[in-house]
Amino acid sequence: MEVQLETAKNIVVEEKSFKRSLGLLDATMIVAGSMIGSGIFIVSADITRNVGSAGWLIAVWLITGFMTITAALSYGELSGMFPKAGGQYVYLKEAYNPLVGFLYGWSFFAVIQTATIAAVGVAFAKFTAYLIPQLSENLVAIDLGFRTISPAQLLSIVVIVLLTFINTKGVRNGKLIQTTFTLTKLLSLFGLIAFGLIMAKGDIWKANWTDAWNLHKLGTDGTIGSYTTAAALGAIAAAMVGSIFSSDAWNNVTFIAAEIKKPSRNIGLSLFLGTLVVTIIYVTANIMYTDVLPLQEIASADKDRVAVAASHAIFGNAGTVVIALMIMISTFGCNNGLILAGARVYYTMAQDGLFFKQAGQLNRNSVPAIGLWIQCIAACLWSLSGSYGQLLDMISFVVVVFYMLTIIGIFILRKKRPDLERPYKAFGYPVMPILYIMMGLAFCTLLIIYKPEFTWPGLIIVFLGIPIYFVALARQNKVA
Repeated sequence: MEVQLETAKNIVVEEKSFKRSLGLLDATMIVAGSMIGSGIFIVSADITRNVGSAGWLIAVWLITGFMTITAALSYGELSGMFPKAGGQYVYLKEAYNPLVGFLYGWSFFAVIQTATIAAVGVAFAKFTAYLIPQLSENLVAIDLGFRTISPAQLLSIVVIVLLTFINTKGVRNGKLIQTTFTLTKLLSLFGLIAFGLIMAKGDIWKANWTDAWNLHKLGTDGTIGSYTTAAALGAIAAAMVGSIFSSDAWNNVTFIAAEIKKPSRNIGLSLFLGTLVVTIIYVTANIMYTDVLPLQEIASADKDRVAVAASHAIFGNAGTVVIALMIMISTFGCNNGLILAGARVYYTMAQDGLFFKQAGQLNRNSVPAIGLWIQCIAACLWSLSGSYGQLLDMISFVVVVFYMLTIIGIFILRKKRPDLERPYKAFGYPVMPILYIMMGLAFCTLLIIYKPEFTWPGLIIVFLGIPIYFVALARQNKVA
């Protein structure tokens, strides 16, 4: 009874503190905008090297899109049950126990959100350097002796700090940036795809799709390698690391549930609409790549920048400027969504006594400003480290594990909390959620077997949260 009263009390305080000022369009733009960063412009090169054929390149994106939409539809039920700040952290805590929720929140803060913010920030800076060469990642701005810092890293930090500051001034400011930049990049991407399909090169299309389902390795030098049947499955899983990273962050909208109007309706709907639109864009963008570039050029694109090569093929020399501007818009808007949403998880953790106490307070603009600045510091440190890329490869495994646990939580909560109001129920239950879980298990198992370097570092980061959790509990008990 005491726990129920305390929970009710927290919900009342939250509803009085946060302002529900985000509508369906805003929520959908947060879903789509947080998903589309720099991945779609880059990761197809690595996918092509792993699968070696146009058919399997598209198949990887279709499988990832199907998994993403299926998960998003399942999350709709959870968002309707718990329309409060914190999203996935809350779902895991309610379905399992506070430790499982904390391990997600810890991983989210340590790497998932903060390293992603850093990676997207540096991507913004790298493509800005196409227009302003002095900001190149290959130059040295500061030499510390043990490490050098590039102008691109410094610009990344400036962007992260700027967006953090803007978001401390209220959710309306973040909403304006998110909606404006996301609509701009959606229209720009549709435009690029349309031009690419119009400028189709029949000989390239024919060459790429003549033997479209021959799964093999494709080296940057044109060498071709074969797979055994088992290794081929491992190659598909390895290829999906990039597509899953590019399709991640769709759940960010659940973190800001307390600021969305009619959350029981709009969160589930925005999850579906946002993931559907992005999946369509990702698949058609890759079809366009195979329309204008030979597979070998996709696999060997300079620094994996497939979109730059495609834009150059479509627009000539002006293509570099076109794609640089598009990626700058895309990454700026993406980082705004990540920064806006992330701090709400720390807010709820702090309310539970499992994060810095100050992160659980709202400023006069009704946003968790301290949480935003703590996140900002962590993301800036990752920007300086230069190791966020490898970490994000390693964390893809953990991200899918937490998605699976959350979807399994739907089954647990239907049995554990049958009387809880469910304004929206998971689409295709139980078939669709089970299908996602099976696909997620296959992906994770194949990575464990064939790409263990993508699994154990992420698990270590997660398990480091266990002693931290018990230290936090001990401090709680001591204060009490």
